[in-house]
Amino acid sequence: MKLLLLGTSGYHPNDRRHTACLMLPELGVVFDAGTALYRVREHLTTDTLDIFLSHAHLDHVVGLTFMFDVLHQREMKHVCVHGEQAKLDAIRTHLFSALIFPVEPPFEMHSLDAQVTLRDGAVLTYFPLQHPGGSLGFRIDWDDRSMAYVTDTTTSRDADYIEKIRGVDLLIHECHFGDDMSQQAELTGHSCLTPVARVAAQAEVGRLVLVHINPLNSDDGELDLDSVRSVFPRIEIGTDNLELDF
Repeated sequence: MKLLLLGTSGYHPNDRRHTACLMLPELGVVFDAGTALYRVREHLTTDTLDIFLSHAHLDHVVGLTFMFDVLHQREMKHVCVHGEQAKLDAIRTHLFSALIFPVEPPFEMHSLDAQVTLRDGAVLTYFPLQHPGGSLGFRIDWDDRSMAYVTDTTTSRDADYIEKIRGVDLLIHECHFGDDMSQQAELTGHSCLTPVARVAAQAEVGRLVLVHINPLNSDDGELDLDSVRSVFPRIEIGTDNLELDF
């Protein structure tokens, strides 16, 4: 299975990264619709597209306004945006207000079911995360592999979602700040490096890839991976357009 990291920045894009967007092109599945969503077009090979939103903050949903170009001259059986109903309502009311975006968006919106069966039979589940306004993490299980996506949360060694991600082969986890920014992380609802590594170790995951990187960190120097390899050795920083096979 191939996972594409199309956008790996948090808050806003910079010259190296766009904001949150991940894609499983073989399944026509996308997680979050940040500024990188325009990149979905070049990888879209299915006649269905399902976008799962972690929450409705602008850096995760503004790309929904790009969908006309993403779908240009595409014959699609269905295109659906999935999320919590309150978040979908806010997107429709505000982002797609006629005064802001005066055309009806080219997709349906569906409230998340308790679990979703994807086109290859894999099962997608979700779980709540601690973040201002609330956020969701996602897990997908196949017969022979698994992955989880955890973004926009302030994590700790006793995070409520550890059991939800236990044993996944691949964990994509936000890491907006270095360890010297713990107060800012708590204030904004984001995570620092060492707590993320501890969660990966506690949950016994196979591989950890960091996303939602601080856009002010121009060269990733704030995130000293060598300092946490003794906690969790299989850690790396995600970059835009990185392809992960798992």
